[in-house]
Amino acid sequence: MVGVIADSYRMRPTKEAWNNLLSTLSEIIGRTIEEIHTRDFYSGNSPWRDLNGNQRSAIIAAIFKWLRARKHSIVFSAVDKEKFRESFNDESVASDISTLWRFLALHIALSLQKYFQGSPRGKDRTVNQKGKFVLIFDNEVREEKHFTDLLLDAPEWTDSYYNRLPKQDKLSQIVDVPHFVDSKDVGLIQLADFICFFLRKHIELQMEYAEPSYRDEKKKVSEWADLILKQSIPKSNCYLARGRCACADLFCKYAPDIIL
Repeated sequence: MVGVIADSYRMRPTKEAWNNLLSTLSEIIGRTIEEIHTRDFYSGNSPWRDLNGNQRSAIIAAIFKWLRARKHSIVFSAVDKEKFRESFNDESVASDISTLWRFLALHIALSLQKYFQGSPRGKDRTVNQKGKFVLIFDNEVREEKHFTDLLLDAPEWTDSYYNRLPKQDKLSQIVDVPHFVDSKDVGLIQLADFICFFLRKHIELQMEYAEPSYRDEKKKVSEWADLILKQSIPKSNCYLARGRCACADLFCKYAPDIIL
């Protein structure tokens, strides 16, 4: 799961720029594109079948260049599904989360909480608040109510993830309940899905969970993944290398080894 971080001042220009990009792609293929379904695009399936591999590769590179030029950071969480299926239900906190989607979304929320609150400082251990945020997800009807409830009454075991202070509100940087939208209406949801596809593809290829479908695929996808990871929030907010609390360790335990 990937999130694109955009401040409120840049939301409208970014939305307009994304719509312009879709218009350009629509002109290239000769039909209206309202949304990029990355799996179809990457495989050259309809409506992209008339574009050859080099053309699609150039478009991918252009989109990553577009992202970098706008200086949007990203946040991500990844799970090795095999590990998760085998043992997550045995975790003492499993009933608080229940599903893989909630596991990923909660990790995203906690990572952003830690990132935007900054580090507790000074003798009185106040929180250096850098910013507040709203979470916006692609429609996920089965998860919406459960995840909203989870954030509104976050379990105490999540407090240690962001060093919650005695008088600090839980998840204090989140200013509203999570919102769920149609990705056709929010370009940054499409962009997050696009980024997520290539980060997942990179993990699968590097860990040999998938075979390359063309000669240079592993190298090319790795280069794209490197661009993604360079724009991620600091790793100390999502996959701390050492000194982890039990909560942070839980998310590392089920992460693909390659991203730790």
